[in-house]
Amino acid sequence: MIDLKRISKWVNVGGKPNFILKDINLHIKEGEFVSIMGPSGSGKSSLLNIIGMLDDASEGEYFFLGNPVHTMKEKQRSLLYKQYIGFVFQAYHLIDELTVYENIETPLIYQNIKSSERQAMVADILDRFQIVGKKDLFPTQLSGGQQQLVGIARALIAKPKLLLADEPTGNLNSRQGEEIMDLFKQLNKEGVTIIQVTHSEKNAGYGSHIINLLDGRVELT
Repeated sequence: MIDLKRISKWVNVGGKPNFILKDINLHIKEGEFVSIMGPSGSGKSSLLNIIGMLDDASEGEYFFLGNPVHTMKEKQRSLLYKQYIGFVFQAYHLIDELTVYENIETPLIYQNIKSSERQAMVADILDRFQIVGKKDLFPTQLSGGQQQLVGIARALIAKPKLLLADEPTGNLNSRQGEEIMDLFKQLNKEGVTIIQVTHSEKNAGYGSHIINLLDGRVELT
C-alpha cells in the first residue's frame, strides 16, 4: 500500500540543510496496524504528514497504492487523499464555525455523496460515538476530549482505506483512550490500514508492529 524510498525532509537554516527526516525507507502493506514511536523532535509527525500527503518530502520517492505521489500535482494528490485517507490530528483541526454535525459531514460533501445518504451516515457515527446530544454544538462548546472524539468521527465517516492518527488519545482520559484504541483495533480487523504516532507504549502495543524514529532516522530493532 505504502512504499517510501529514501525519503528525506529538511529546512534550510543559515544556508545549510537541517534534516527533519533522513533517508527513510518503509514498506507498509494493506491491513497493517503500525505504531510510530520516538522522542519529541524525532520526526514522527513530519513522517505522518508526508504519508498523509499534507506535506512534501525534500527528496525521495513515495508510492501509494502504486501511484507515484512524489510526481503528482497537488490536485491529483488531493483527490487521492479524499478518496482513501482519514486523518486524526492531535490538535483536532475542527472548523469553529461549523456544528459537530457539519464538521463530521464535511468529508462526505467533498465526495459528492447524496444528502439523504450523508444524513444516514452521520446519524450512524454520532450514535456509534455516543455524541448525538452534541450534534448542534460548536467546537468551542466542547471539552478537549469531546473535540477529539468529533475529530475521529470525522476521519472515519467516509470509510477510509488508510487511517492516520497523530497522538489520537493525547487529550482523552484513560477510559476514552482505551475505547478509541479498541475501536481502532476493530476497524483494523475490518480491513482499515492504520498508522498512528504515539508516545504511549500501551497504545503502540495495539499495532502489529512498531517503527522507532530517532533523529529523523528509522532505528533498526
